[in-house]
This record gives sequence, structure tokens and C-alpha cells, in this order.
Amino acid sequence: MIARLALLTALVAVPVLAAAQEFGPSQFSIKADDGEPISNRKLDAAELAQVEKLPGLVDATSAKGDVTLYQFYDLNCPYCRAAAADVDKLINTDPALRLVFVPYPVLSVQSVEGSRVELAVREIAPQRFLEFHRKVYAGRGVIDGNRALAVTDAMGLDRAKIIEIANTQRVTDTMVTHSKVGAALNLMATPSYVVQGVALVGHPGLEPLRNIIASVRRCQAVVCKS
Repeated sequence: MIARLALLTALVAVPVLAAAQEFGPSQFSIKADDGEPISNRKLDAAELAQVEKLPGLVDATSAKGDVTLYQFYDLNCPYCRAAAADVDKLINTDPALRLVFVPYPVLSVQSVEGSRVELAVREIAPQRFLEFHRKVYAGRGVIDGNRALAVTDAMGLDRAKIIEIANTQRVTDTMVTHSKVGAALNLMATPSYVVQGVALVGHPGLEPLRNIIASVRRCQAVVCKS
């Protein structure tokens, strides 16, 4: 069993709480599939570089994709669970898209536990990370360390090795770095996305994401000028 580290959870969660302020006026007219506006803003070069250089990133698809979509998520965020189905459809129908997962465990102790396991999966079996991601979301209820480990057991991964890696300082450092960068970018909700240098707070839905990706391909911007 992975120890429940309340202090670590505080270190991960506090920066996001501190950043829970106005994201600022949206710079692009992007609406979710329910018609509600999605908060967004253009990142500057330094901010984008922070995202691109994060440790512990998970390339879930082709590293040579022509558009890169970063998803910041918490395993226990109900909106992230709902978004997972849309993201699956997106990558299954768009082989030229590069999807990069950014584990962002900010909601609970259980989220930190689960993220420790998934970051260990990233090291042991990176080619199976997407499989893990799908399986861990398939069940109901809270995703904690034990539930995440049960998924790795079902996948036939080495439990002892998973636990060993999950409890390393480098995994702790990775989670804290993700939290600090997310807070610095004011990503105060999960899931959040970064695409073409623009941060989006919230899940817009499958078709809006497809439209954003199509715009990037057409005019190198998340929204093309008419």
C-alpha cells in the first residue's frame, strides 16, 4: 500500500488554491458544446516553454503529430473522467494528433496516490500508459493508490517495482512541479488544455476540440480570422 502523505498533498494542492483567481478576459471566442464560453488566453514564450519542458509528460499518441494537445487532469476530477471518452474518440479518429498527458493531482490525497502509480507506469511501461488510463477510469468511485495498483495488477505489471518507483522523490518532485506550473498559468480547473500556445480552462467537448485542432492546421491559430 502506498502511504497517504497529507503533507505532500498540501504541497500539491495549495498553489492551485492560491491561483484560484480570474483567468482574465478570454482572448479567443471559444465555446463549449453546450454554448458556454471557455476561458482561454495566449501564453507567452516563457510560459509555453514551462509546459513543454515539464518532467513526467506522457506522450499518449504519435510524438510526430502535426498538432500537440496537452491535457492537465486529476484522476478524481469527474469532468476529467467525462472528458476521457471524448479524448479517446479524438485520438482514435485523428492519427496526426499528438496528445500529451500532464498528471495534475490537486484535488485530494487519493489523487496524489493514484498519480504516483500512473507516473510509475509511465516509467515501467510507457507504451501501456493509455491502456492504464482507460482501465483506471472504467470503474466507479474514488481512484486512490490501491485502486490504481489493482489496475496495474490486472495489466500484469510488477507491483513491487511500481510501488518502489511510485514512492521515489523524483515522482514527488514531478507532481509538485506540475502543480506549480499549473498554478503559475492559472489553470484553476481540471481538465485544462494547452494547444498552439493557448491555455483553455475546462473541457469544451469533442467537436469544439476538433474545431480548434482544425483551425490550428488551417491557420496556425486556435480560431481562424474570417
